[in-house]
Amino acid sequence: MTKPQLMTACGFVAFALAGATPASAQQGATDPAAAPASSTEQASTEQSTEQPDDVQNTGDIIVTAQGRAQLLTDVPVAVSAVSAESLQLSGATDIRALNQLAPSLLVSSTGSEANGSARIRGIGTVGDNPGLESSVAVFIDGVYRSRSGIGLNELGEIDRVEVLRGPQGTLFGRNASAGIINIVSKQPTYELGGMAEVTYGNYDFWRLQAALNVPISDTLAARIDGVYAKRDGFYYDTANDIDVNNRDRFFVRGQLRWEPTSDINIRIIGDYTKRDERCCGATYVDASVNQFVGNLNNPATPLTTGLPNGNNIINVLRDMGQPIGSFTPGYDRTIYSTPGRSFAGETEDKGISGQIDWDFGGATLTSITAYRDYLSDQGSDTDYSTIDILYRAADGNSSRQFETFSQELRLQGEAFGGALDWLVGGYYANEDLTVRDNLRFGNQYGRFATCRIISGSALASLYSPTGAGCLSPTGRAVLNGQVPTVPSPLGPAGPLVVAALDRLDGINDRGSGVDIYEQNSRNYAFFTHNIVHLTDTLDLTVGLRYTNERKRLNASFTNDNTGCVANQQALGSFLTNPALAAVAGGIIGLSCQGNSTSELDGASIADERNEDEFTGTAVLSWKPTPDLLLYGSYSRGYKAGGFNLDRSALKNPLASFASLGGPQALTGNLQFDPEINNAYEIGAKYSVNDFTLTLAAFRQEFQNFQLNTFNGTVFLVATVNACDADLAGGDRDTSAATGACVPDDVQYGVVSQGVEVEANLRPVRDVNINLGMTYSDTHYRENLVGSAGGIPLDPALRVLPGNQLSNAPEIVATGSLSWTPELGSSGLTGLFYVDTRLTDDFNTGSDLYPQKLQDSFVLVNARVGIRGRDELWALELWAQNLTNTQYAQVAFNSPFQQGANGAPFVDPQYPGGRQVFSQYLAEPRTYGVTLRTRF
Repeated sequence: MTKPQLMTACGFVAFALAGATPASAQQGATDPAAAPASSTEQASTEQSTEQPDDVQNTGDIIVTAQGRAQLLTDVPVAVSAVSAESLQLSGATDIRALNQLAPSLLVSSTGSEANGSARIRGIGTVGDNPGLESSVAVFIDGVYRSRSGIGLNELGEIDRVEVLRGPQGTLFGRNASAGIINIVSKQPTYELGGMAEVTYGNYDFWRLQAALNVPISDTLAARIDGVYAKRDGFYYDTANDIDVNNRDRFFVRGQLRWEPTSDINIRIIGDYTKRDERCCGATYVDASVNQFVGNLNNPATPLTTGLPNGNNIINVLRDMGQPIGSFTPGYDRTIYSTPGRSFAGETEDKGISGQIDWDFGGATLTSITAYRDYLSDQGSDTDYSTIDILYRAADGNSSRQFETFSQELRLQGEAFGGALDWLVGGYYANEDLTVRDNLRFGNQYGRFATCRIISGSALASLYSPTGAGCLSPTGRAVLNGQVPTVPSPLGPAGPLVVAALDRLDGINDRGSGVDIYEQNSRNYAFFTHNIVHLTDTLDLTVGLRYTNERKRLNASFTNDNTGCVANQQALGSFLTNPALAAVAGGIIGLSCQGNSTSELDGASIADERNEDEFTGTAVLSWKPTPDLLLYGSYSRGYKAGGFNLDRSALKNPLASFASLGGPQALTGNLQFDPEINNAYEIGAKYSVNDFTLTLAAFRQEFQNFQLNTFNGTVFLVATVNACDADLAGGDRDTSAATGACVPDDVQYGVVSQGVEVEANLRPVRDVNINLGMTYSDTHYRENLVGSAGGIPLDPALRVLPGNQLSNAPEIVATGSLSWTPELGSSGLTGLFYVDTRLTDDFNTGSDLYPQKLQDSFVLVNARVGIRGRDELWALELWAQNLTNTQYAQVAFNSPFQQGANGAPFVDPQYPGGRQVFSQYLAEPRTYGVTLRTRF
């Protein structure tokens, strides 16, 4: 879909939804009180589920975006509020479904659901490295979740979700540089009630949900929510005869609410989630999905001269057993894993929190104390191919665990006769992160690696995938100089190179036993947030926060890859010989890839970093009429720096650890700087009767933008900035040595700017319409560097300068329509609901290679049903992704599967050279039926 077509479609959908008022609805009176609950009516404050009559009549939601219960239209902050009713209609069970309801939000997941990533206004953090905190923070009932992927669990019944856009550098427990997803669950009330529902759908999907609310006394109430969900996977693994990307999970949450006096409210919450699922399968990207793949998935025919029209790595994969049809799958969901390798994983997420709200008369104290324990383990066939190249065993040693204690205190009150609404507070958190990694080369790695070298070099005529070292007998003899009158092409070094190839050929099932990274993060903050009522219609809001962060890292390694050390010693001197550097570098690099070396066996490292930062906000807001709010703001957000929890970042694999002083001397290479966002925003909110409109225009400037990128071999962590001086193309070339910048010339490297529009209207009785559109120009600046110190940008990132960020479509439009007509005088009501999201073109890969582009697409969800009186029962038919739109969540470099380049590769179609690509597909169409009861 072209951009003009997309814009036309956005306009058409908005027009169609605005005008889609069924004829039978026209017969009813336009009484707001009789209208169905809209997305702006459903939420309550955190302190009470009851709203005063005037709030109910305005049809306006109550939010706590500023640490206070306020009407949404009175809050000078860009925030989308999604009600319980809207979540139920959309079929939302975790935060991914918010994509359909909030145009500035995008939530996706990659190699594991623990790696889920949320983005707001095009800004987010790729979740594959747990050392990076999330630019978009997730809070559930006031408690920070350590990474946004943790929010992909079941949520139970929710009161509301607030999506706060832009930096949140004053309130909330943790700083967030791009925004916050604030989830508020339904709390106990003093009336007996409950609900139960059962859902069945295709892929043998079962979901059971129930909730019970019990008043124990006039001052004590309890509530319990539970969910169980099970579904077959969307992928079929032929080698292991099993489905992948399945669901098998349950969730339970228990709550107590106690009000010993009218001034004290205490809420205790305990929850537990368990998942036992296989995730996540991937397929190759072919030319039918992305035209820029070109001939990358074709074998080189013949191998010796066919590289311009094919790819030698395809020859290698095919010859070692990969079905040739797997390279042209389109959107087929058949995967070809290594027999015996598994994507099985288990996740446990549990915690307890207590919130106390105590009204002293002149001020209210809020205390939130929480402890959480999250553990996720996931096995994987890490190369996603039939060939056994890389794997992580599903044995409990490929995991991440967060154990977090947090305490927040807020004191809020008024002064000077109500002219000042003040708030002060403090926050403390202590988090232990433990990452266990058992990444190993597979049982066919050695032969794959040697064949990759031989097939893509001048030695291709010697290629024999069945021979030791991938050499034919004749080829081995030639290289060893054993054929009379035929000199070895490698000269006297031939026998040494052959021996090194044999050692590489023997690197099978070698690598980490268990590498353990232990990081302790201690942070505390003091903050104040104050609203000064300058006049009856003019307010000044000022907030300031001081944050102190200390992180300590201890890591220990086990590794049995002795072939790396042997080949470094045998060939290291050849790296400076122009005639032998390429072959020596290729052998050493593949022998030691990712710093998998027995040099690390028994080694340990330790490091510490400290930082502190001031953040805050200033907002001037004006209500020229009771229905209109205008505001302008500046805010500064912050996300902590940290450690790259990956041994590959310690050094280049060509050099030995001993030659560089040992691993401890290299720990500084794991550190990265904090991310800073300076944001400017103007906005307007208008609400009258049954119509609400919000507008916001924004500009955000990110320093040290934390970028996590997989380059086909290892994950790179860069803190992207721009240089004020012209780098003369040094950030766009293939050299790692060009493009440095003087530190004093380093500036912010990422800009996010645009406009957001959201509207809610109820044109007639029983009809509710929500519309939204975001235009976001979220791009890298020119003349990029890789750190605040001005080091050159990694060549793998050379496409970034001047381009839109990954997963950052310029235009997104959302719309929903619900119609709940009365069916005669029986007390029954019907339900007709549809929502849609139109997404512009975007690139799904952090390095922005064109093979990772995703064309624009439209997603539609729908639901129809019938409900009994007072919703005592309901029967609904539903469909998610109704039109079965096929698209990729993320495309990535297929691990280690890169062919040879004849020269320094500068073809703009192939900035990744002859790299092959894989993709995580989004969910296909699902449909089913739900039966629900409430009492």
